[in-house]
Amino acid sequence: MKSGVFQVSLGGDAYPPARPAASRALGVRSFWDGEHALTGEELRVLADEQAALRRVATLVARGAEPQAVFAAVTEEVGRLLPVDFAILVRFEADRTAVSVAAWGTAAARFPVGKRWILGGKTLMTTVFETGRPARIESYADTSEPVRANARDMGLRSSIATPIIVDGRVWGAVVAGSSEERSPPAQTEERLASFTALLATAIANAESRTGLRRLAEEQAALRRVATLVARGAAPAEVFSAVTEEVARVMPADIGGMARYEDDDTISVVASWGTAPDSFPEGVRLSLEGDNLSTRVWATGQPSRMDSYAESSGPLGAGARAEGVRSAVGTPITVEGRLWGLMVACSSGEEPLPADTEERLSQFTALLATAIANVESRTGIARLAEEQAGLRRVATQVARGATPQEVFAAVAEEVGQLLAVDLARLARYEPDRSITTLAAWGSAETQYPLGSRMMLGGNNLSTIVFQTGRPARIDSYDDASGTIGVAARKRGFRSSVGTPIHVEGRLWGLMIVGVNREPRLPAETEARLAQFTELLATAIANAESRGGLTRLAEEQAALRRVATQVAQGTAPEKVFAAVVEEVGLLLPVQYAHMGRYEPDEAITFVAAWGIGGNPFPGVGSRWNLHGANAATRVFETGRPARVDRYVDASGLVGVTARKAGFRSAVGSPIIVEGRLWGVILAGSTLEQPLPSDTEARLASFTELVATAIANAESHAALAASRARIVAAADATRRRIERDLHDGTQQRLVSLMLELRAARDAVPPEHRDLKRELSRISEGLEQVLEELREITRGIHPAILSRGGLEPALRSLARRSAMRVEFDLHARGRLPEQVEVAAYYAVSEALTNAVKHAQASRVRVALQVRGTTLRLEIRDDGIGGADPSQGSGLFGLSDRTEALGGTLRVTSPPGKGTTLVIEIPLQVQSSAA
Repeated sequence: MKSGVFQVSLGGDAYPPARPAASRALGVRSFWDGEHALTGEELRVLADEQAALRRVATLVARGAEPQAVFAAVTEEVGRLLPVDFAILVRFEADRTAVSVAAWGTAAARFPVGKRWILGGKTLMTTVFETGRPARIESYADTSEPVRANARDMGLRSSIATPIIVDGRVWGAVVAGSSEERSPPAQTEERLASFTALLATAIANAESRTGLRRLAEEQAALRRVATLVARGAAPAEVFSAVTEEVARVMPADIGGMARYEDDDTISVVASWGTAPDSFPEGVRLSLEGDNLSTRVWATGQPSRMDSYAESSGPLGAGARAEGVRSAVGTPITVEGRLWGLMVACSSGEEPLPADTEERLSQFTALLATAIANVESRTGIARLAEEQAGLRRVATQVARGATPQEVFAAVAEEVGQLLAVDLARLARYEPDRSITTLAAWGSAETQYPLGSRMMLGGNNLSTIVFQTGRPARIDSYDDASGTIGVAARKRGFRSSVGTPIHVEGRLWGLMIVGVNREPRLPAETEARLAQFTELLATAIANAESRGGLTRLAEEQAALRRVATQVAQGTAPEKVFAAVVEEVGLLLPVQYAHMGRYEPDEAITFVAAWGIGGNPFPGVGSRWNLHGANAATRVFETGRPARVDRYVDASGLVGVTARKAGFRSAVGSPIIVEGRLWGVILAGSTLEQPLPSDTEARLASFTELVATAIANAESHAALAASRARIVAAADATRRRIERDLHDGTQQRLVSLMLELRAARDAVPPEHRDLKRELSRISEGLEQVLEELREITRGIHPAILSRGGLEPALRSLARRSAMRVEFDLHARGRLPEQVEVAAYYAVSEALTNAVKHAQASRVRVALQVRGTTLRLEIRDDGIGGADPSQGSGLFGLSDRTEALGGTLRVTSPPGKGTTLVIEIPLQVQSSAA
């Protein structure tokens, strides 16, 4: 046989005649060449070989571990054959060979577990590809890589025989020599005897190992299934599964992880050294090329036999733990990719080819367990949530206050989600957020009513900007007032869901933990269910509270509006308004102020709890600094101060010293001009509600109407008073002109006429009679002029006052007039004139229409008011709306700010009661 040529052991000159079947079954060889029998040396070799085969067969029969059989075979082969080394290799599906046993000089070069790639024109590659024995009698004529390798090992020749297990090429036994001679021709057959035993041993071991492994896996699965059946918590199930997998799988690191909706993965269980880099609850981004991202992308099992090129946070973490290879299988729960199970190895040898299949069997049961646990947990959780929601709904149905509902919701959420804190807050129009309820550690961290400004990177601001649920799993990058405060308070993970009430973003519910693990992925969904009920509760509470509040406000507004409609004095309307405001709003003080031209404010009404308002009515303050009154004055718009600690100016500093914590002001706009302000102040820590400005505006509109009406009424009264005064002045001027001019001229003419008459001679008797007639006529004209003059304006009233003028009227009256006069000294001229003409008109009516025989006139001064009562004993039935006499008296009286009442029942006479203020007021506003 030519050197350097591979020969396959398939018979021919290299093999002796076939042996009997019985001998072949026992591994016994007999050599025959016609009548020639074996020599003594040949018999000794045969005996040694049979002894070696029996030793190996005994090991196989005793069920020795495969590794022990492998080691025994290589040693027996090495000692029996004229070789320097012997190795036993296993072929892998990825065209690699793995050393499973070695003897001789190969023990150091091919340690157990060493792996190399099959390829090229090598001995093991030929056996792998053909499944038949092969040999190299001389390495001199082989290719350079093969020749160089053989030279390094000192090889001159070698031979390999396949190990066929259940019809497949499982591996090979390889033997080599450093001697110049080639291996004997019968070496392949002798090796085949051993490989036959090896195949049986491997088949038996694999069968036994498979059964044992199957039993172990089934036991592990039964233990997990028992946990699930007992209703164990998901965390307990996950931990048990990973422990069982670690026990039955050929891996030293591993774990279970869940895929999240935000392209991250959460570790739910781990074993080996994995907890150091991948503790339970840690959440990592699905980036780069690693096992988790591959399974996530494909939904299929995947392996990485070398983690040297892995990337992303997961890849870097695995390399840091010394992972060399890994296998991952998806966990698919009810058709969705839930997570994955990972088995990793830190050894040089990649995980076995059947690792995916074995791991998949486990994840199939795990998927069922997860589905069952999720279902059972979901039902229990749903029952708990429904119970919590029912408790809250019951409070809402019973008409609990919003604050009671908020507190109940925060407590229910905190206990149901097993968090460290729960907080319910409302967004305010000024981009701030107010705490309305807190549970757990939030009770001290976020007291009720505490208010913080939005801004920066934090949960409250993110939800406000997006109107959607959000989470923060690390507060390292949190910013803004809220974010910095949360980091200082030890926040680790938090979730917030918005509360939408009737289409508007009302507020949010926040839950958080100060520990690991972070909040589960389903927290948002669970919290959202609660905020939906909360939104309904808030809407109902707001509706109920709104209706109640609306009814109270409407009642208060009606009371004020009634006073306005009745023409109540402005100062009484002002007092009523601040009292209504104080009783309606959660305040301790309410004020109304009028802005003055010199940039000051005068308080025209004040209300305070316990009847102790500050500042009081009539007090006057200069406007400057930062306070609600000054801000309204400067802007003409509503204003608020939520922290009087920062207030300035005389008004602000004094209010702070008086205990003010917050205040709201609403402008009073009268016919387009800023007239004043209504202020509501609180001494409580919690700032006034955000709707305080709007509620105050309803009252300022009424106040503006009252002021406008009062100013119009005052302007009308002043105008009428001016008209009456002008008329009276005109009357006096006419009376004076008639008395001093026309009347005096007539008297002079009458005297001249009498002198002319007396100078007429007696014989002119007719002329003298005519002059006498003219003189008498002129005298009558003069008397009529005097009457007219008295009607225009009685001179006696100007000279003597009201009482003499009234008595003069009585003397000229055709009926009896009785007086009861109690007015000492002179009264204001307009008042005296009005009273005089009232009595004059009454006497005239009594004579002309009442058929009276007696009139009684009573006059007295009560404080700052003149009261005049005129009563006759006539037929009654007088109608003030008919005729111009009483109507004119009413106009004159009202023009002076007075009143006229007429009582005239038929048959019982007529009574006039007139009240006139002694000091006419032009405007009270």
